[in-house]
Amino acid sequence: MNANYRITTIDTGLVRPRFAASHLLVEGDRAAFVDVGTTHAVPHLLQALRRAGLDVGDVEYVMVTHVHLDHAGGAGALLRHLPKARLLVHPRGSRHMASPDKLVAGATAVYGRAVMAQTFGTVVPVPADRIMEVGDGQVVGLNGRQLMILHTPGHARHHYCVVDEASHGIFPGDTFGVSYRELDTSRGAFILPTTTPVQFEPNALHSSVDRLMSFAPGWMYLTHYGCVRDTERLAADLHAGIDTLVSLALEHAGDHDGLASAMSAWLLRRVVAHGCELPASRIRELLAPDVELNTSGLEVWLERRQGSDT
Repeated sequence: MNANYRITTIDTGLVRPRFAASHLLVEGDRAAFVDVGTTHAVPHLLQALRRAGLDVGDVEYVMVTHVHLDHAGGAGALLRHLPKARLLVHPRGSRHMASPDKLVAGATAVYGRAVMAQTFGTVVPVPADRIMEVGDGQVVGLNGRQLMILHTPGHARHHYCVVDEASHGIFPGDTFGVSYRELDTSRGAFILPTTTPVQFEPNALHSSVDRLMSFAPGWMYLTHYGCVRDTERLAADLHAGIDTLVSLALEHAGDHDGLASAMSAWLLRRVVAHGCELPASRIRELLAPDVELNTSGLEVWLERRQGSDT
């Protein structure tokens, strides 16, 4: 929590503690959520709102950085409780929020039907008249607080980030990677890029990270997970990580298990070099979901790349 700027990190309860977050911004008697998790997260978000001394009618915006279900899957269910709120979404993602069947089908193909039901629950459509598409560079006011929208492809083409001038921070969704608090050391946070299916584009992601850093942010409020600082070091690590993941993908093209194994070994070496003293088995366990999804995303990127070369 950043109490000075009334920003609260809310654990959405996905997968394990401190894996996925929503952030509640409060300005005076008005509020906004940035990313909301799954349908199962809705009670956690409403509880955080009450703890902040606000009512459901005080929420103006539900801002989803992109429409992947760990970020936006609960938006429709949440909005049923928020009578005045509008959903702010990238123009490429709005149709999936109004009619999520294709989105659900894609996630089901990745996770399987049983995991989908248990992990994400029912994805509720958002009424079209409650959806507001936000443009690149658009400034949204929250009770006088200026929130700037930046379109940031690379992780997904329907991704945007939110620059909060008041806190000198950015809500980057997945553009600025993932960083789990269990891996923090005296050197600070450990970070890695996310190349999950299906729209990973390395050059675009490099450019988007650079664009975020052009605002010289003091803080990044990550969906995975929470607030990190030392953003210049983390950005450099992300750039290096993107290049390494691309190299590993090219080296192990056509070999899913080989790519996953090489990625896991590379991450373990990096985490240990960062000073983390957790057992290797625990480090691998914490990063296993990312390894599997990143491997799948890199394979999709390789297929698309090879198709463009033919």
